[in-house]
Amino acid sequence: MDAIDRKILAVLQAEGRLTVTELAQRIGLSAAPCHRRLRELERGGVITGYRAVVDPGVLGHGFEVLLAVTMDREESVAGFEAGLEQIPEVVHAERLFGEPDYFVRVATVDIATFQRLRDERLARLPGVQRMTSTIVMKKVVDNRPLPT
Repeated sequence: MDAIDRKILAVLQAEGRLTVTELAQRIGLSAAPCHRRLRELERGGVITGYRAVVDPGVLGHGFEVLLAVTMDREESVAGFEAGLEQIPEVVHAERLFGEPDYFVRVATVDIATFQRLRDERLARLPGVQRMTSTIVMKKVVDNRPLPT
C-alpha cells in the first residue's frame, strides 16, 4: 500500500458515496487507474464494504446504552454471540480481553423499552454473569476514519 492507496482510503472513509470519477479527481488520478486501485483494495480485503451511517434518534431509537458484560463460562461465548446477533436493538458488540468480556451498544426508544429488553432477553443470554449499564449522553467522536 502506497501513499495513493492511503489517500483513496482516507477520502472514502470520510465520504463513501463518491463515484470513481469524483474519487479520482480528489486524489489526483485519472478514473481508470483510480478504479483499478479501488478494486485491488476491495479484493485484498482492505475495503470490506460500504455502509450508510444512520442517526438512531431520527428512527426513534435515540436512547442508547453501553453494556459491560461479564461472562461466567468461557464455553458460553458462541451461544452468547449468536444470541446477540438475534437482537435487532444491539447495534454494536465487541469481545474484549480482561474484564468485562464484552462491550455492547444497544439502541431503543426509551428507558422502559431498554429495561424490558435487558431483563427479558439480554440477561437471559447464555453465560451472562453480570451486566453493567451506562446511558449514553452524547457521542463525542463517532465514525472517525481510521488513520491511513
